[in-house]
Amino acid sequence: MAQKVIITCAVTGADDSVGKNPAVPVTPEQIATSSIDAAKAGAAAVHIHVRDPETGQPSMEPALYRETVERIRASGVDVLINLTTGAGARWMPSPDDASQPGPGTTLVSPERRVEHVIELRPDICSLDMGSINFGHHVFVNSPQSLTEMARAIKEACIKPELEVFEAGHIRFTRHLLDAGEIAEPTLFQIVLGVPWGAPATAEAMIYMRDLLPPGAQWAAFGISAMEFPMAAQAVILGGHVRVGLEDNLYMARGVLAPSNAALVERAVDIVRAVGAEVATPDEARRILSLPER
Repeated sequence: MAQKVIITCAVTGADDSVGKNPAVPVTPEQIATSSIDAAKAGAAAVHIHVRDPETGQPSMEPALYRETVERIRASGVDVLINLTTGAGARWMPSPDDASQPGPGTTLVSPERRVEHVIELRPDICSLDMGSINFGHHVFVNSPQSLTEMARAIKEACIKPELEVFEAGHIRFTRHLLDAGEIAEPTLFQIVLGVPWGAPATAEAMIYMRDLLPPGAQWAAFGISAMEFPMAAQAVILGGHVRVGLEDNLYMARGVLAPSNAALVERAVDIVRAVGAEVATPDEARRILSLPER
């Protein structure tokens, strides 16, 4: 049988991308509509952040998550919902006192970071498995915070998508697995090309894949121009795929992506071009050991 590949669409993200591409969705209605269109194009799952409808900046407002999820569920379109828990982890030191938070810092408690997940009970939620210098800020995920978040996610019976940006994140995840804080079977998302994490290369993907625990399901993605090359590489190496306007704004050099659906359609073509098949949402549930709808 041909390999079944789960395509996830990361529909908006938290970067300063609004204004760089008019297709980036901002309001709950826009994010939900873009998610639904991505599902119709072939995405089995959608990865969701929310934004302030007035400013376009990232938000943690539970009401925005609630409206977005309710709109997707009310549409009748079958798609796995994957909510982020990455918001609330940004640190920028004050220019006057490096021990104090400066402009751009968003740090909140572990409980606050999973609040919307516990309320809305998505199929999946992301869990970023370590700290990293992320562009110009520090993405802070301490061992204590991650342990608390993993425990809350497990108690809510939600599948964590374990996002790993470098090899040490996988080592810490395996520590939490050994401690019983994360349920098996596991789902990993290998993140490549983010400054300053693992590079978007085949060698980095193979290295990180080979560090995963036995039996783990995994996906991988590269950002920007490496989105499609890393999608093809992930399928070839036996993994799943992520695309979307969170990670990449273009179809080709200088050609803006007109929608998330267009990026998903390209991913579908890539999956099929290397001899695999695109997984339906129900097939994705079986692959990930999730309850069937």
